[in-house]
Amino acid sequence: MPEIRLSDGSLRAFPCPVRVTEVAAGIGTGLARAALAGKVDGRLVDTSFLIETDVTLSILTGKDAEGLSILRHSTAHLMAHAVKELHPEAQVTIGPTIENGFYYDFAYTRPFTPEDLAAIEKRMRELAKRDIPIVREVWQRDEAVRFFLEAGEKYKAELIAAIPAGEEVSLYRQGDFIDLCRGPHVPSTGKLKAFKLMKVAGAYWRGDSKNAMLQRIYGTAWANKEELDAYLALLEEAEKRDHRKLGQQLDLFHFQEEAPGSVFWHPKGWFLFRQLIDYMRDRQERAGYVEVNTPDVMDRALWETSGHWFNYRENMFTTKTEDERVFALKPMNCPGAAAMYAQGVKSYRDLPLRMAEFGKVHRYEPSGALHGLLRVRHFTQDDAHIFCTEEQMEAECRDVVKLIFSIYKDFGFEDVRVKLSTRPDNRIGSDATWDTLESALREAMEHMGVTYTLFPGEGAFYGPKLEFVLRDAIGRDWQCGTLQVDMNLPERFDIHYVDANNVHKRPVMLHRALFGSLERFVGILIEHYAGVLPLWLAPVQAVVMNISEHQADYAENVVKKLKAHGFHAEADLRNEKITYKIRAHSLQRLPYQLIVGDREKAGNLVAVRTRGGQDLGQLPVDDLIARLQQEVAARGRAV
Repeated sequence: MPEIRLSDGSLRAFPCPVRVTEVAAGIGTGLARAALAGKVDGRLVDTSFLIETDVTLSILTGKDAEGLSILRHSTAHLMAHAVKELHPEAQVTIGPTIENGFYYDFAYTRPFTPEDLAAIEKRMRELAKRDIPIVREVWQRDEAVRFFLEAGEKYKAELIAAIPAGEEVSLYRQGDFIDLCRGPHVPSTGKLKAFKLMKVAGAYWRGDSKNAMLQRIYGTAWANKEELDAYLALLEEAEKRDHRKLGQQLDLFHFQEEAPGSVFWHPKGWFLFRQLIDYMRDRQERAGYVEVNTPDVMDRALWETSGHWFNYRENMFTTKTEDERVFALKPMNCPGAAAMYAQGVKSYRDLPLRMAEFGKVHRYEPSGALHGLLRVRHFTQDDAHIFCTEEQMEAECRDVVKLIFSIYKDFGFEDVRVKLSTRPDNRIGSDATWDTLESALREAMEHMGVTYTLFPGEGAFYGPKLEFVLRDAIGRDWQCGTLQVDMNLPERFDIHYVDANNVHKRPVMLHRALFGSLERFVGILIEHYAGVLPLWLAPVQAVVMNISEHQADYAENVVKKLKAHGFHAEADLRNEKITYKIRAHSLQRLPYQLIVGDREKAGNLVAVRTRGGQDLGQLPVDDLIARLQQEVAARGRAV
């Protein structure tokens, strides 16, 4: 008689072994219809799973993150089923879930076309409508290999052949389609109703460029049509906000093949970039940081000491000199900061020492992963490294977190989520050290009352970290700032301070970045504001336009006065109709358009239009300046 503890804490006893689907039906017909899978003592299982002993059971539906993931994986299998029916000669390979959806890789003799995708999606809907049961089968490994080889599926046979002999091989069958998978899956294809195929891309078998090129079909799947429609609307809005298009339209930056993953900043874009640095420099100075700068290229020996050479080598750009010395472009700033700290004797009175650096770093990213400003190979970090005593560590963590929240608020981000990532399998340092560091971050969060989500095993190889995730204007999440605590690099670099008893002790090293990558943060800002940057960030805050040549001198004087008060203004004195000028500058999303004619010139006035189309009428120039000053002081507010 198995006794089952449900997720609400209640107990249910059954006179004989019972399947997950039967438990769901016993709770209610609605839950039975919605059930996609189960979670038995922490293990994900099909609804057909037979419970024979006392267990803890959660019944998963599309409202659960794990249930939604299972639904998406089952939709990937549904897509593969449809492809095999329409293109029997196509070979299936792998089809995992990804954020918001899934993909499946196929080996096929020709590229899939948009018309193919439409036909595949149509067949998927037909298969879903048939409500075909999805059944798990356990096979012998060699038997499964033979089956797929005979079916002409060499990629699937290769995957199965790599499974250790004697290990269970699970296959899932839906109708005449059968696929290798550990599962679980939804009970039948009828559960798959809200999906859409998105695009086709190339992908190498097993991710290795030496292997055959496959075709990857991407799709998205949701629990219901409403969620699918909302996601597609989000994608449509995101397309309008694409920073790459807006960057070109607003003349901010460009990329070119001769420097893949590196930004060519135009004057307006570079102004915005410098605004971020100037802002951060001011905030850091007020928070007690000193600014330093370390070399971009350093000897391999430094990277061996830090551990990066053994843990990050594949992402580093290197070169060898005539005397056989190997140098690397720095992918991180922390070894340089440790080397900086090591210069001279440090006393406990010198701590905490907060060293900030706007460091240029280079990391090799595969060309297929590059994505505008959001994924580059050459970027600038607003890095800082805080050296402190173990007793100061928690307070320093709290101060960094307060600073991060305050800064994000200035940029219009008030919905910030925190992730705590703990020790990975590939790490340096003792378990005792990791215990101390993880405890410091947890206690800092709990002391401040900050809610965080735990991500076991996701920390850096040298220490645990906090990650700060921003939610933008259309609900997308962006991971930006990080805070890492580290007692391993101080050990590896043999740095110390002298305490009050004249004893040498190791400092704790905090690694901190708030924007993260400045390039990426610019991209996020452009998309968050849809190019309509707040006044204080806008590269051009106001344009002064004359109606005729008789006001050209007055327009230039207004620009000079605005610049004298620290505003970034330009004059448009072109011999064009004023309506033409207004339309042209509206496309540039400039915060203010100032129009001057004879009446404005005579009265020391400007006619003011906002980029939102609001006509503020005529204002004295001094009143306009006061308005702009007030708006800049508010920060983070788009107009």
